[in-house]
Amino acid sequence: MKRNSKLSLALHALGHLATQPDQACTSEEIARHSGTNAVVVRRVLGLLRSANLVSSEKGHAGGWRLSMPADHISLCDVYVALGDRFLRKEPAGEDNPPDCAIEAAVHDHLAAALDAAEQVLVQRLKAKTIAHLAEALRHDAAFR
Repeated sequence: MKRNSKLSLALHALGHLATQPDQACTSEEIARHSGTNAVVVRRVLGLLRSANLVSSEKGHAGGWRLSMPADHISLCDVYVALGDRFLRKEPAGEDNPPDCAIEAAVHDHLAAALDAAEQVLVQRLKAKTIAHLAEALRHDAAFR
């Protein structure tokens, strides 16, 4: 997945948090692992905190932690918490004028296809948990 995706960043961060559930991770540490800025990490994890998937503590020993065991958080839970569809329709504009009959028909067909694809994506994401990601991370580290 591309690095600037909220979903990619969220899953990456949660995978790392799951490998050390008893230890808080700062936004700066997560940013280093993810190749991004700590402010971006805080914005994304703030959405996950609103969905009760992570918690944060301020202060010297503060940081981010999972709010529940990693095997209780599905990838779908994360996807829904971010509130951003993975598959989006293009907005009306110069290249797709809203008053064109062909454009309207294309839009309707694409909207139906994207909705169907979204349903498949959600079902697949429900089948995997953050624990699966943490295990992959542990497995990868064992071979380094």
